[in-house]
Amino acid sequence: MVTVMIADDSKFMRKWLKRFIQARGYQVIVEASDGQEAIDLYKQRHPTLVCLDITMPKVDGLTALREILDYDSHANIIMCSSMATHNNIEEANQIGAKGFIIKPYFEQLDLVLRKTITST
Repeated sequence: MVTVMIADDSKFMRKWLKRFIQARGYQVIVEASDGQEAIDLYKQRHPTLVCLDITMPKVDGLTALREILDYDSHANIIMCSSMATHNNIEEANQIGAKGFIIKPYFEQLDLVLRKTITST
């Protein structure tokens, strides 16, 4: 069973992503509302996949990405953010994100989810 963590400071976005992901047969096992919570919950629950926002309180998503990958270099993390500047996308890719979805343009999310899951 593919398990997913959604990390986003917007409750609306977490709910929307949860419905989208569950409709594709994946199990959302945990939600985080800030970057530090995402790091801590990843270490506790070890989900198969993480959908991670960039702009979050306490710890931003790029820092959380780095810390999760430092903890588990095989973590499958997809950035899902409206902060899709060239620098953010490039930095996320260099750190090790498996994909970058620009909110609210989710047309590619299903493809990125499937591609990331099949590469594990």
